[in-house]
Amino acid sequence: MVFEKIELNKLYPLQGGMLTSYALSMPFDQPNANWKRPAVIVCPGGNYEMNSVRESESVAMDFISRGFQVFVLNYLCEPDGVRYPEQLLELACAVDYVKRNGDKYYVNVNEIFVLGFSAGGHLACNLAVNNGVADRFVQNLDYSITAVGLSYPVISPEYGFSDTHKHLIGNLDNKDLVKETSLDKQVSEKSVPAFLWTTFDDTLVPPLNALKYAEALAKNNIRFELHVYPYGWHGTSVCNIEVNCDEKFLQKNRQWVDDCASFFRDFCIEKF
Repeated sequence: MVFEKIELNKLYPLQGGMLTSYALSMPFDQPNANWKRPAVIVCPGGNYEMNSVRESESVAMDFISRGFQVFVLNYLCEPDGVRYPEQLLELACAVDYVKRNGDKYYVNVNEIFVLGFSAGGHLACNLAVNNGVADRFVQNLDYSITAVGLSYPVISPEYGFSDTHKHLIGNLDNKDLVKETSLDKQVSEKSVPAFLWTTFDDTLVPPLNALKYAEALAKNNIRFELHVYPYGWHGTSVCNIEVNCDEKFLQKNRQWVDDCASFFRDFCIEKF
């Protein structure tokens, strides 16, 4: 396995950003020794206050086992003294780095996906809407992605949880920044397809966030898949007992991992 920690701020004009690679060095699933695999870049949650360990390596292991090369982005947060758009720029540069180093990591650079959780879902979605914000700050990046996965994502402070946006942009009185980071308002025909999942029981980040984003995608004729499970608290990650207390709903909700991998595979050369 190619396991590396890449300090993105040593390669790009950033304040921080640590990208960890989990890439199998010998793809045995094809007879061609030069076969390239799709890649998933994981954005952990943490309310833009921290990066959740529960939504990092455990996610990487599950997607490696499904044939993806995986990278986990640890991005700077409010306690580090940074706000928007630093996190978005770190993710854009992470995508660019993986694309520039596709051969090294056995990655098909045309099959790059981003998977985010909670606030990390907001970050992933921020890149997915493709509204050109990153271009205003860092030039000559290739941060185009194929599709995005959004796990119980924060989308807008309008839908029942505003803390994430307070940590991201500070003063919610700045209506321009609130609109720019209310991502259902940013969807256009340039936005990428999305897999979304959440739970009806999520009392922290209401499922209305995912529903409103799916509605915006539908209005713009952007392909999506949406799952709202009836039970389950916020932050269950890959829904196994290694990162959760054992509950009956976990076995059902864990299906999201296979469904998300399948959704991504629809856009890949290798379908399974």
